[in-house]
Amino acid sequence: MSRPAAPRRAAVREWGPLCTTVRRGLAGRGARALTLTLTAVALTATIQVVQNQAWGYRPVQNLGAVRAEDPLWLALLRTPLSLFVPALDLPVWGALAQILLVFGIAEVCLGRWRTLAMAYAATLAGTLYARIGIALGPGTFLGLPASDAQVVDTGPSAAVVGIAVYVCHQQRAWFTGALVILAMVVEVLVKDNLAGREHLAAIAVVLVVCGVREWRGRRRGAQDLGAGGSGVRSGAPPMRSWNFRRGPTQRTSWW
Repeated sequence: MSRPAAPRRAAVREWGPLCTTVRRGLAGRGARALTLTLTAVALTATIQVVQNQAWGYRPVQNLGAVRAEDPLWLALLRTPLSLFVPALDLPVWGALAQILLVFGIAEVCLGRWRTLAMAYAATLAGTLYARIGIALGPGTFLGLPASDAQVVDTGPSAAVVGIAVYVCHQQRAWFTGALVILAMVVEVLVKDNLAGREHLAAIAVVLVVCGVREWRGRRRGAQDLGAGGSGVRSGAPPMRSWNFRRGPTQRTSWW
């Protein structure tokens, strides 16, 4: 095997299933496959414009800014909109590019509602972790200083990180998923702040979901074997049935 061929084979093995799923999804549905993504990009851009106006800053804060010092019921009410409130101190184009890329791939691979559910779960994990960390205090491993109670949550970044890890697991892009996790760990080591720790909390929750998914898949496989079946559907490995779809628009359900 020549040297150029080895990286190519590794890239195909890593991203081949993902690219195939995205290509078929877009070919089958076109722009309709990205309805959630385009809406999220437009909403995030609109909120960015509004919150930078003198008249718009306070309404955005009241509706979508989540802080650990807020009452829990109020934070939970604000959390859905907080997914689309970009940080004021960072370029909004970075957030828009991340949403377009990660939400777009996830919406095609997972479907609209599962993407939204994973985004909310990842964001909520960061929100709840902030409260737990502040309660533990800075003297503990997972603790946070009391001043972080006044810091606004991460916005769309925790959702983007969580979704990215979930899609990598779903499509078996192990190396890419490991890189995402490693990057977030390095972020905390280089600059230990609330945002970085909320990213890790989002990843932790997503990994738990992935673990449950794997356990359920293996349990179903064991039940099929016990019933006299092969434990494999459609002639393919259980987690790679994307390659045996009946048509370009058929989605895979992992639940």
